[in-house]
Amino acid sequence: MKSETLELTCQLIARDSVTPDDKGCQQLMADRLAKCGFQNESMRIENVDNLWSVHGQGGPLFVFAGHTDVVPTGSPNAWTFPPFEPTEKDGMLYGRGAADMKGSLAAMVVASERFVQQYPNHKGRIGYLITSDEEGDAYHGTVAVMEELGRRGEQIDWALVGEPSSTEQVGDTIKNGRRGSMLGYLTIKGVQGHVAYPHLAKNPVHLVAPAIADLSTELWDEGNDYFPATSFQISNISSGTGASNVIPGTAEIMFSFRFSTEVTAEILQQRTRDILDRHNFDYDLRFEVKGQPFLTDRGALVAAAVQAVADVNGKEPILSTAGGTSDGRFIAPTGAQVVELGPVNRTIHQVDECVAIDDLDKLTEMYFNILVNLLA
Repeated sequence: MKSETLELTCQLIARDSVTPDDKGCQQLMADRLAKCGFQNESMRIENVDNLWSVHGQGGPLFVFAGHTDVVPTGSPNAWTFPPFEPTEKDGMLYGRGAADMKGSLAAMVVASERFVQQYPNHKGRIGYLITSDEEGDAYHGTVAVMEELGRRGEQIDWALVGEPSSTEQVGDTIKNGRRGSMLGYLTIKGVQGHVAYPHLAKNPVHLVAPAIADLSTELWDEGNDYFPATSFQISNISSGTGASNVIPGTAEIMFSFRFSTEVTAEILQQRTRDILDRHNFDYDLRFEVKGQPFLTDRGALVAAAVQAVADVNGKEPILSTAGGTSDGRFIAPTGAQVVELGPVNRTIHQVDECVAIDDLDKLTEMYFNILVNLLA
């Protein structure tokens, strides 16, 4: 017989909930949670479905946070098995969202059901903050729900985000923070002309090339005990008309900072402008801060999570801040302690995404242990 967590994971994978469509995943979770006493609230914001669900009274408030949306599959023909038909083979469960993060959602629900059954009068409250817009623009998902909770005076004490944090074995890594993320959009203004008459034109690619060299070799900081050094990477460059004999009039560059707590977004913006200004060309530049860095140092939540994993795996996990962004960046600024704990991330966003079936039950036990450590 399938375990409860495996069965629920399969039910969630079978719903093709590509961002921002939820396709009934949250209702499936809400129905399960309601049966064990959770009070559910659906928050539809623009075209995004969000679920806020709570069990218990008073504080502290522990929240499971996650998302039901998944990234597109690409061509289904590239998959060994249809991406929205959960398939078990050789101890693995295949399907879009298996690792990111429908397996985590199922483990959360089953762990909560077991905990509430065993500890009906537990301390504080257990909450769920689930969105269908984590993989998309993220404007009407977790960030919008957090704004609404703030208007209500609701304060989250501890949040566990079910992102796939593990590298080789489920639970080997817990993310207790994330780097900040900021995009830059740079337009270099030159003068269009004929390649045979370069003295009558200004090539924006030539103008910006030395600045790119400076930006890419700049030491922005040296990081610290929790964060690697801030990185600068160019992701897109476009220029030219497509003709071989035309000097382009403009060039556009998109770049990204992943930054530590040693600097701020404002400092990086000013230092970028200072470097560009040294090269004396005309440009426009705008920035978009996607998330501020956050860190949950050792405290009640980290201790509970580390112990929960050690009890299942027989050894403590590594604490890390590596990787991309998550919706934890919208929860941490309110003062909440935030960690991320989920399956192995080796196949996320890939063709033939999969999760080890045994890991689903191990993750359920870890989540259950965390609830016991904090609220029993």
